[in-house]
Amino acid sequence: MREIEFNLDENPFIDILTSRYSMSARVNVKKLWDFTHENDKSFFVMSLGCLMNAVNSVPQLKRRIINDKAIEFDYLEGTCPIMDENNDIYREMRVETPQNFSDIFKWHDYVKDLSSKILRDESEAFNLEMHLRDFENIANFSCIPWVDFDTLTTCIVSHNQIQPLITWGKVNDDYEMSVAITVNHIFVNGRELGIFYQNLQKEFENEIFD
Repeated sequence: MREIEFNLDENPFIDILTSRYSMSARVNVKKLWDFTHENDKSFFVMSLGCLMNAVNSVPQLKRRIINDKAIEFDYLEGTCPIMDENNDIYREMRVETPQNFSDIFKWHDYVKDLSSKILRDESEAFNLEMHLRDFENIANFSCIPWVDFDTLTTCIVSHNQIQPLITWGKVNDDYEMSVAITVNHIFVNGRELGIFYQNLQKEFENEIFD
């Protein structure tokens, strides 16, 4: 991470009740949906990879306030809840960014292997108090595959929490999927969220899924 030039004292969102806000929008996922079902890949894992790539493509989403200074991480890893097939075991995993791998398919296999080991208690699950997560280079991802939601609100740990929270839902009959993101207005405006969704749609339509 590196310190950036950013005047926190004059930011209009520093001292309001909470500078957290959320947005939900739909993306078309037909190309990836067809690819994963035709090539025995996990749509959940590949969606997570697309979401992580889109988050890391927007510098403002990688910013935090640490020791009263504005900093920007080089990249954000992902934390995500996982469950076994019977929904009896619930854990959380932390995964590296797909950019650390030669291609997203190797990353897919790495995530599948890691999640299986965590659910079998062969690897340690991710466990960190919520109020400490702003100090880590992570974004939080979660999937609600049972609901085709329109909007979503999230829990707020503190009024000035910065860590992005991303939730994606059920794929509907039109192959559209809701993606909600919660961010902090100190660093992230509507323009940056527009770029996030634009880049996310490109991720789901990547030519490697042809």
